[in-house]
Amino acid sequence: MTLVHPVSFESNAVQTTSEDLSVEAPAGPTFHELGLPQLLITALERRGIHRPFAIQTSALPDALAGRDVLGKAATGSGKTLAFGLPLLARIGAEVKQGRRAPRGLVLVPTRELAQQVHDNLAPLGQATGVQLATVYGGAPMYRQIQQLRRGVDVVIATPGRLQDLINQGEATLAEVVITVLDEADFMADLGFLPVVKELLDQTVSDAQRLLFSATLDGEVDALVRRYLKDPARHEVKRAGDDAPPAEHLAFSLAFRDKLQVATELAGRPGRTIVFARTQLGVDRLAENLKAAGIKAEAIHGGLPQSARRRALEEFTDARSPVLVATDVAARGIHVDDVSLVLHYDPPTDAKTYLHRSGRTARAGAAGVVVSLLLPDQVGQAKRRFRTAKVDPRVDRIRPGDQAILDLVAKGIAVEPKERTQRDMRRGGGGPGGRPRRDGDRPTGGHRGGPRRSFGDRPRPAGERSGSGERSYGDRGQRSGGRPGRPSRYSS
Repeated sequence: MTLVHPVSFESNAVQTTSEDLSVEAPAGPTFHELGLPQLLITALERRGIHRPFAIQTSALPDALAGRDVLGKAATGSGKTLAFGLPLLARIGAEVKQGRRAPRGLVLVPTRELAQQVHDNLAPLGQATGVQLATVYGGAPMYRQIQQLRRGVDVVIATPGRLQDLINQGEATLAEVVITVLDEADFMADLGFLPVVKELLDQTVSDAQRLLFSATLDGEVDALVRRYLKDPARHEVKRAGDDAPPAEHLAFSLAFRDKLQVATELAGRPGRTIVFARTQLGVDRLAENLKAAGIKAEAIHGGLPQSARRRALEEFTDARSPVLVATDVAARGIHVDDVSLVLHYDPPTDAKTYLHRSGRTARAGAAGVVVSLLLPDQVGQAKRRFRTAKVDPRVDRIRPGDQAILDLVAKGIAVEPKERTQRDMRRGGGGPGGRPRRDGDRPTGGHRGGPRRSFGDRPRPAGERSGSGERSYGDRGQRSGGRPGRPSRYSS
């Protein structure tokens, strides 16, 4: 394995989201000097992107040269373009028309991340004639089948739904020449790696692989050794990457005071993500916050995709500045300007703590992480803090204490973004962001009852779903479709 020395930098980048790609990056080489095709450079400039981030500067030359790349960088550091630009450059160099099998594949762990990757890359794909499609559970399968039958160049997918479509003969990876694995460590945590290996085995044997992950040990290391050939390793570190560059606080409190304290903190100005352990707990907490006059949305794996998408849009646009989530969202939500992460229920381990906490203090911005602990949770929490390399003092508090008032006073207001007619017409997964008339229709379930979400991920340890919240599909195993059915691309 070729090692590239880590790059250390101080980021002055501003937000990079699916809604707004207007960014500033540290001075350095231009995209032209890195070898990016002029069509993509022009498309980037139209979206206000003029210089690459550090991870892009480091990884693009090797990726554009066709080498396998192993990337490690913090969230919010520009990883999507670090793998997306080489992908689009290679596929766009030989544009095909009509009915065709995909030649590019991006595997991601969650529906939200699939949609965000699509939203970031689709406008750039239009500039080069590259058609992209998303494939994930919780959305109508027949619409995804229609896209694949018409022909696409790049598929952005969660593993389980993609394997379902392959088993039905509706998709093939036989012509995929470049594969991206994004958030590989999170896919390992969710139990996806067995099906990921099945998918990689179906691509061209000498296909280019681009793997990006926050950690490169355990199962991810085994994946690297099996599928990446002499990869160029690129690691970008920022000051504070070992622990998120945020202020970490911990409060011990009585159970009877927990909801009131959470309500006071969630009412501060600015975007806040509140993490609870279970789906039922998320729903109850969101309803309690709404009853207190706080605009809050819930997001977890038991909701239909349309509800998850609406919740994320409301949060991204700051129309509902509070998002209550289970750990499924810890690595699937990439929204800047989150000024507070509140651990309403403590995470199960230090890794989850860091993943949750990484939703704030992104792209050089400030942020606060607060843990609410019952007295019998303090000892375990301190051990978790030490493992995570943070050292917050645990203070005993009650509702209305000065420590809470100080945090509320430090909140940073975010102006809600008004939705345009174009926003409301825009679909969630068509090639190039094509409008979709009925894409919000949920799948599964029955009228008046709880809906099942198909194609979701397995529940992390410790997360229990309530009645009617069982989730199927992306569960790290074959779905047992119709493997004997011939592929539509075989003729």
